[in-house]
Amino acid sequence: MIEFFDREGRPAAFCDDGRAIYHWDGRPAAIIDDDKVFAYSGRFVGWFSDGWISDAHGHRVLFEFDAVGGPAKPERGPRVSKGQRGQKPPPGPRDRAPAPPGPSASWSETAFAGLV
Repeated sequence: MIEFFDREGRPAAFCDDGRAIYHWDGRPAAIIDDDKVFAYSGRFVGWFSDGWISDAHGHRVLFEFDAVGGPAKPERGPRVSKGQRGQKPPPGPRDRAPAPPGPSASWSETAFAGLV
């Protein structure tokens, strides 16, 4: 299982199968397809690479424990139980993903919940 943390070090999302991302409370959030991240509506929201989920502009949104590069990672907050996975909605038609941006060493101004 991959656990993702936000810029404050709080648990924000998890992925059990390398594909479906859930908010920490268990609500379905997004799908990883290769290195691209799509909301279930099909809207392109960003990239997954080197343990980071980045927004469409390459700014970092979430990190996993072993993430490489990017901005300084905060200390992880206290461990809290994750929610039960909710039922995934059927995915909508996917947006065309733009060309990947260069890696960024900065945090996104948008929280993960604001992207999906």
